Amino acid sequence: QLQLVESGGGLVQPGGSLRLSCTASGFSLHDYAIGWFRQAPGKEREGVTVISMRDGEAYYVDSVQGRFIASRDNAKNTVYLQMNSLKPEDTAVYYCAATQDSLTLEIDVYDDWGQGTQVTVSS
Repeated sequence: QLQLVESGGGLVQPGGSLRLSCTASGFSLHDYAIGWFRQAPGKEREGVTVISMRDGEAYYVDSVQGRFIASRDNAKNTVYLQMNSLKPEDTAVYYCAATQDSLTLEIDVYDDWGQGTQVTVSS
């Protein structure tokens, strides 16, 4: 069974940066797309970015475009989310998830999820 573990969350001031990691075990991620999602208190889970492990193609939602960068290291079976110019509204629990479907942020097609890591942006 594919298992995903996120790390790298924490408390950061507005304008700061964090890098999240998502490491997989159990299967190679080569044929997967890895999505990053977030859920703030009282809000629905929303997609942030998705990256193809095959070719590194990535898609970003407008709210993070130009600030967040997804990357992958196939040798380490790991995906990274570099988050720059963080804003208080980026505060949420961040999850990574895997799908063998196309490059999409449709939550229903993601079968395997990590446990989440808390990101708090506050002064």
